[in-house]
Amino acid sequence: MTIVPNFQTAIDPQKLEKLAEVAVKVGLGLEKGQDLVITAPIAALPLVRFLTRHAYKAGAGLVTTFYSDEEATLARYEFAPDASFDKASDWLYEGMAKAYANGAARLAISGDNPMMLSEQDPTKVARANKANSMAYKPALEKIANFDINWNIISYPNPAWARQVFPDVPEDVAVRKLADAIFAASRVDLADPVAAWASHNANLKKRSTWLNGERFSSLHFTGPGTDLTVGLADGHEWHGGASVAKNGITCNPNIPTEEVFTTPHALKVEGYVSSTKPLSHQGTLIDDIRVKFESGRIVEASAAKGAEVLSRVLDTDAGARRLGEVALVPHSSPISASGILFYNTLFDENASCHIALGQCYSKCFLDGASLTPEQIRTQGGNASLIHIDWMIGSDKVDIDGIRADGSNVPVMRAGEWA
Repeated sequence: MTIVPNFQTAIDPQKLEKLAEVAVKVGLGLEKGQDLVITAPIAALPLVRFLTRHAYKAGAGLVTTFYSDEEATLARYEFAPDASFDKASDWLYEGMAKAYANGAARLAISGDNPMMLSEQDPTKVARANKANSMAYKPALEKIANFDINWNIISYPNPAWARQVFPDVPEDVAVRKLADAIFAASRVDLADPVAAWASHNANLKKRSTWLNGERFSSLHFTGPGTDLTVGLADGHEWHGGASVAKNGITCNPNIPTEEVFTTPHALKVEGYVSSTKPLSHQGTLIDDIRVKFESGRIVEASAAKGAEVLSRVLDTDAGARRLGEVALVPHSSPISASGILFYNTLFDENASCHIALGQCYSKCFLDGASLTPEQIRTQGGNASLIHIDWMIGSDKVDIDGIRADGSNVPVMRAGEWA
């Protein structure tokens, strides 16, 4: 007899299967014969099974899944020797990089407990994160450079649901989080695939307008914020569906409400405050305040998680510079839901945001043909990390600054101008 955990009965199986179908058809655009590598928390097994079925229905060559488990992760912090925290499974990531080089697609399911490591030694957390980032680099480069079609979706893990909805029973929290995920991912609509086609068209209009303006920088102003983000030479705006270097059109993030591009790593000036907490690998970092000079963060503080933030910024030379700037209207469906998800995939789509670390090569004109050295020369940043955090709200204005110094309103009170 199969025993189904109580929380799983709170998740609509039909909508869960629709999410899997959208991930394969819209998120990945999986092609016949293409292999697929999935990473997922073990709680997301029901979604993985739907994904695997739809991937094979789409003609996948081989689907391989790697699972993570919260209890196993915490066991490391409780019992592992100190030297363990400077190690990572480089053999695994080298294998993933090889799979991507051979044409495999990548799908990640997020949904871990955002506070999983909040009670652990931040020094050990930082060491483990750095070791993992270094080991992951061969695979991350294939993703960040958009060599392959890839996608991220989410599953309402009970530990995550309890963080988002702490004042209700677990099954109710899971159901509420599941419904929020389904709504944000557009799988609660009659024809999710058609809904994504329409949404992608709207995002394309925004990115086309921004590409036509060719702004040299963006100026953000608001409470605790006066920030000028220079844009990389030959930058290109993207949003929604994009064509990977392998020729496959995919939607890397589901959900997504952003249009984004590459800042110039040496041309960011001023100060900025976060408008939502950042949940980073089990630690909540809140009320971030940083100051930039010549593109580099020279001062940083946080009301919570300050030590983890400091260690993130010291990951490598590029960790204190920006690799992405993204625009999201305050009225986006995720913002309108009023839910703080404690999950960057969702919270970044409720707010304009910036990302520390690695840039995306696809956010350059003819990016697919540029060498890493050319990307660096044009202002692109390189780093082991890529961490988004939110700086937009209904109190933030954004101006686009042209090469001649003239200003064009881009957003007013968090909405497109």
